[in-house]
Amino acid sequence: MAKIKRKARFLTAAQAKALDRKAELKFGISTLLLMENAGRSVSEEALKILQSRKGNTAIFCGKGNNGGDGFCAARHLLAAGIKPDIYLCGRIADVKNEARANLDILLRLKQKIIELGQARMPSIKTKKYSLIIDALLGVGLKGGASYIYQELINIINSSKAYVLSVDIPSGLDATSGKAAGVCVKADKTITFVAEKRGMASKGGRKYCGEVLVRGIGIAL
Repeated sequence: MAKIKRKARFLTAAQAKALDRKAELKFGISTLLLMENAGRSVSEEALKILQSRKGNTAIFCGKGNNGGDGFCAARHLLAAGIKPDIYLCGRIADVKNEARANLDILLRLKQKIIELGQARMPSIKTKKYSLIIDALLGVGLKGGASYIYQELINIINSSKAYVLSVDIPSGLDATSGKAAGVCVKADKTITFVAEKRGMASKGGRKYCGEVLVRGIGIAL
């Protein structure tokens, strides 16, 4: 039987966020459940990467939903016997809503969360990491990343670790494909539901590395 070729679909940042809202308001699929599915997919891909790379794992999380995906992935890695170092760009008190729910689970599991401010940047030693998961900034980024995020992006890019970005490399505009300032240069990006339009642009593709699309329980 001949394979059916499906036309590639691309989402703008606004369309991706609207799809999340539709999932909750029309179908009753909570953001927490979408985050759970995303985080599990990230952990599964991380485990595949770690099969061929020896060393420690670091997860760099922002304060929003992209960071929530990272916290969720951390829990699944813990369940698989991998104990990642978990970095938070900001303070625990600043994390809210679904991302906070996943962060709270890690705290109840007695996992150390390394809060990062400008004064803590020099303490990050990336040499020990064979895998870095970039969960700093997602499709909601408007304009360039703030200074502290730029510093973290530079630290990630200067490492020799394999870099797996969550949904989109941090610092990349999901719609235009432009990097406003600095941007994570990923070896692989795991994105959800569909590729984002900016990832397919000439400028955006070079930051994404290999792109994998994974479902999280909603369709276009």
